[in-house]
Amino acid sequence: MKKHLFRYALIAAFVAACGVFISWGTWGHQHINHAAVFALPDSMRHFFYNHIDFVTEESVIPDVRKYTINDKAEFARHYIDLESYQTNPGDSLPLTMKDAGARYDAKFLDKNGILPWYMMEVMQKLTKAFQDKKKAEILFLSADLGHYLGDAHMPLHTSLNHDGQLTNQRGIHAFFESQLPEQFGANYNFYTGDAVYIPDLQKEIWRIVNDSHRLADTLLLTERQLHASYDTSKIYLKDAAGNVVKNKYNQWVHSYEYAKAWHDALHGMVERQLRGAVSATANFWYTAWVNAGRPNLDDLDEPALTERNKKNLKRDYKLWRKGQLFGFKIDTEF
Repeated sequence: MKKHLFRYALIAAFVAACGVFISWGTWGHQHINHAAVFALPDSMRHFFYNHIDFVTEESVIPDVRKYTINDKAEFARHYIDLESYQTNPGDSLPLTMKDAGARYDAKFLDKNGILPWYMMEVMQKLTKAFQDKKKAEILFLSADLGHYLGDAHMPLHTSLNHDGQLTNQRGIHAFFESQLPEQFGANYNFYTGDAVYIPDLQKEIWRIVNDSHRLADTLLLTERQLHASYDTSKIYLKDAAGNVVKNKYNQWVHSYEYAKAWHDALHGMVERQLRGAVSATANFWYTAWVNAGRPNLDDLDEPALTERNKKNLKRDYKLWRKGQLFGFKIDTEF
């Protein structure tokens, strides 16, 4: 498989350009889409493996649209502040983007996020792309959908307190989704089992969002409690002069010891949410393909390409069954 050097350069330029938190970071999003390929059935796996570099690298393109291209419409697609929508106990939320637009004005939606509804729209477009057997659209939309599903599994993407700004915990967003997986993700198990069909997509989308939201308070509370009990001089990484080290985005870097203490206190939350995103991504791709009538994807590529990749696919699939992924060297944030 060729490495798309220009695309790597584009992504590197994007990462360098934006000094703000990026959902799950490059590390998380690329691992999610990459691992999801192996959970697909044989009838899909060969095609997606032929383009595994693409769906892996393109996993961060929705963030490129936000921060590099400055696509204003993109921002609200990555989160939902559930507290803003559920101001009263028992509030029911619209199930579709059309219903949401009828209930709330555009300014409110842009401010408080549209992630669940937008995922459903992308899913519908992906199903149509499979039906029409449009190769470029299948790959592009699959990569995008994996990104949004990753966002939906990040608890702070469902919370108004998205960066701890309401509880004096600014910086916790990037700490959770980037520094922790970068430092401890080498030991994560990415084997999630085979993809399964989702009979009710709307129900599954809201299950994911609500499950993630229930974790937000725990995520924030564990760090507050740890911070209160920790030696403040050892919370951040410091240079030889005693100054707090900042990463290339001007974010404070937590010490390894403090990061490990919080990672342990979360009892596997980061790994579980990443694994959940892998499983969901494969399930949604598979469901779109089934709903499209199970089109034959093998004829979208030259047979010689599939044949050439068979040996590597067999090897990489075995690694994934052991929970491991091959070939990652990512421009880290921390």
